[in-house]
Amino acid sequence: MAGTHAMMIKYRSKRFSDSQLAVIETANAIIEDYQGQGYDLTLRQLYYQFVAKDLIPNKQSEYKKLGVIINDARLAGLISWEAIVDRTRNLQGNSHWANPASIISQSADQYAIDKWVNQRYRVEVWIEKDALAGVIEGVCTRNDVDYFSCRGYTSQSEMWAAGMRLKRYVKAGQDVTIIHLGDHDPSGIDMTRDIQDRLSMFSGGNVTVERIALNMDQVRKYRPPPNPAKLTDKRAQKYIKEYGSSSWELDALDPKTLDKLIEKNILEFRNTKLWEEKVAEEEMDRTELREIAEKMED
Repeated sequence: MAGTHAMMIKYRSKRFSDSQLAVIETANAIIEDYQGQGYDLTLRQLYYQFVAKDLIPNKQSEYKKLGVIINDARLAGLISWEAIVDRTRNLQGNSHWANPASIISQSADQYAIDKWVNQRYRVEVWIEKDALAGVIEGVCTRNDVDYFSCRGYTSQSEMWAAGMRLKRYVKAGQDVTIIHLGDHDPSGIDMTRDIQDRLSMFSGGNVTVERIALNMDQVRKYRPPPNPAKLTDKRAQKYIKEYGSSSWELDALDPKTLDKLIEKNILEFRNTKLWEEKVAEEEMDRTELREIAEKMED
């Protein structure tokens, strides 16, 4: 991934105070650390790093203030334009190739077979927030596991479609588990229950939903910054009775922590021998495609 200075482009002049320059310097240090691990950042994740380091209080006003400084710093050429991403808005379009050989060559690199088809278990990873889909993409891709951004409570249409998809895995003889990650707040906790209930209805009751984050043991271990539980949420009283008046966002966990947590749970369902057989089969097919592309180039 590009370094923090790769796309520092100045569009406006701006005079910053010493305190603002200190914020920009800290932001660049956090960004560089994340990029060194292979991750990019949303503004929300950057904010939680400031909160976790006790540099700013966990308040909405501070989040907005940080956003203004980061925005001005990018326009002034002090923070890379590639450093902060918006995972909820992306350009869509057709792919293009220079010639027929180029598409076959690229297909060889992208070619993949279903490496779970001969496994006893079938796993999917579901995450509450679309903004975190990019964080889990890497671990899911390298483990050939499908992942899904729920965007809060999943629509009935998407849930029905998921039930039909998972039902096919069950009919093929596989045990299906949804690995779920969400905020630890009244709605985030209830979403796990909602997914289990509706998937059971649509799939015929043969799907297990396993919540792996954010749970209280992780809150105690990683100590993410707390937020007040939303009292306007109709589930708040039940939540407060069980967990107290604080809530915690999944975004506050370090991406590397989420990556390791997800992979650990995926590997519990995977038979290594069967997996390696499929990996070898896939590589043989890729080699064949590369040879075809080379012949076309010649």
